[in-house]
Amino acid sequence: MRRGALTAALTAGLVLGAVGPALAQNAPDANRDVPNTNQVVVFSSELLPLQAYPDPRGCQQLPTISHVLYNETSRVVLLHADPYCLTPGIAVQPGYGAHTSQASGSFSIT
Repeated sequence: MRRGALTAALTAGLVLGAVGPALAQNAPDANRDVPNTNQVVVFSSELLPLQAYPDPRGCQQLPTISHVLYNETSRVVLLHADPYCLTPGIAVQPGYGAHTSQASGSFSIT
């Protein structure tokens, strides 16, 4: 019984020791390098080129088959479910991306 508890404690310590640095590396950090090309980039498929929106303003409609949106601006991008930015948006922080779906129709910059 004691041996099992000791083994479990050691295993948990090893797992946390291995996973902890990875979690810290992926944690949001205000000081990390964020590409600031001042554009939003959208990936649709391997067969199509990336769609870049340099210095986007207002409401921008996404391609019909868009798959991933990446925010390379210094501002928050809102991902909307409709093509006219009328629905509440999901915030995508600078330097982060988000999967778009059939329900994602547009994005705007705050």
